[in-house]
Amino acid sequence: MNSFSSLMDGFGTALTPINLLWAAVGVLLGTAIGVLPGIGPAMAVALLLPVTYGLEPTGAFIMFAGIYYGAMFGGSTTSILLNTPGESAAVVAAVEGNPMARSGRGAQALAAAAIGHFAGGMIGTVLLVALAPKVADLAVDIGAPDYFALMVLAFIAVTSVLGSSRVRGLASLLIGLTLGLVGLDQMTGQQRLTFGSLQLADGIDVVIVAVGLFAIGEALWVAAHLRRTGGRAIPVGRPWLAKQDVERTWKSWLRGPLIGFPFGAIPAGGAEIPTFLSYVTEKRLSKHKDEWGKGAIEGVAGPESAASASAAGTLVSMLTLGLPTTAVAAVMLAAFQSYGIQPGPLLFERESELVWGLIASLFVGMVLLLALNLPLAPVWAKLLRIPRPYLYAGILFFAAVGAYAVGGEALDLVILLVIGLIGFGMRRYGLPVLPAVIGVILGPNAEQQLRRALQISDGSVRGLVDTPFSVTVYALIALILLWPLLRKPARVLLNARRTVRE
Repeated sequence: MNSFSSLMDGFGTALTPINLLWAAVGVLLGTAIGVLPGIGPAMAVALLLPVTYGLEPTGAFIMFAGIYYGAMFGGSTTSILLNTPGESAAVVAAVEGNPMARSGRGAQALAAAAIGHFAGGMIGTVLLVALAPKVADLAVDIGAPDYFALMVLAFIAVTSVLGSSRVRGLASLLIGLTLGLVGLDQMTGQQRLTFGSLQLADGIDVVIVAVGLFAIGEALWVAAHLRRTGGRAIPVGRPWLAKQDVERTWKSWLRGPLIGFPFGAIPAGGAEIPTFLSYVTEKRLSKHKDEWGKGAIEGVAGPESAASASAAGTLVSMLTLGLPTTAVAAVMLAAFQSYGIQPGPLLFERESELVWGLIASLFVGMVLLLALNLPLAPVWAKLLRIPRPYLYAGILFFAAVGAYAVGGEALDLVILLVIGLIGFGMRRYGLPVLPAVIGVILGPNAEQQLRRALQISDGSVRGLVDTPFSVTVYALIALILLWPLLRKPARVLLNARRTVRE
């Protein structure tokens, strides 16, 4: 009942005219940027992060929520119309959505995706309301060893799940941890990796790192492979679903959140895994197996619902524990820090109005997203006709302006370019970007919690594993690391048992 009354207060905050305006602006901007090729939610939020500096925190984060969900829908639109996913979570939508678009059913695919996002977001946000305060209450008793164990879990999980190999994931993480070391040591005051520059004594702003790795790195990568012909948009027409389409998709819309929300709440790399699992589940349960691979509408509805619910799940761990499980959550955590707000167990007490206003705005944003994007789908298709040279030139311009606005120093532009070149190199050699961003944000905090835990135990390493919670987390880490080694013997044993039974 306490959560319900707090949510009602949150609606009172979210439904004020100015906050409604920011929600609508966020949805529009997020969708407009997310619908462009190669730009996902993380890049959209990073690119628009400096825009919110003049806003008060509640309005800024309501706008961020709109950008987040709007960019997710925009990435799906690109995936369906041009077979160019705007983000990794939208890859699955292209498998069935693009064949639907090529066969003249792009309107139905977009409508199934939009309603899937709405259903998944609504169900996921209801679960967020129910679970987040309880998780926050439990997290109050978590000590330094437990927090350090959780951060190690986030590091290991995100490097194991993303990328073509664990080595590349760990290499990306080390790049982020190194960037996080730049500046003064918080405990000793010694300079680290500043090269004698006083301007680097405060460290590298996370916003510059995020914009550099995502926006600049992606723009340079596209420029290196640029073809002078822009992508041809496919006519969309009027989005609508026939009665038969609704009968085939409504169960998919409801199943998606059950898969997406739990994966979003744990450090498992975001929506990529649940969207794939949802696709596999829908394919197994479908009565129209001959359509799969040729444009099965369930293959769009289920994964998109799972992706939206996963986005709500990421907010649970970010708001209650301060642990970002996706690139977007990492950028939003950077935004919290730029306002001097630290997400964690006490956030619901210290910033109650902001948190519940943000959660209530998710419901409002879902309704706005559905109302705006169903009729605007043809408009988004026309945006895809912008020539890519102009598109990415604009991205570089806004990224540079945003980076300069952070501190007003010319050195920030040089750092932005250097980090952008690092992002380009990471894409060139197949290194995932998310572990680097996670390393920059969580690295300094992990170091602080490690030192605090060792101080409590007088330098004994046993202090890191002296609680049942930390032991459980490290056991889970060991399972993640050993699973590739155990998976093959397990398969052999299972096959042997099947042979004996036969």
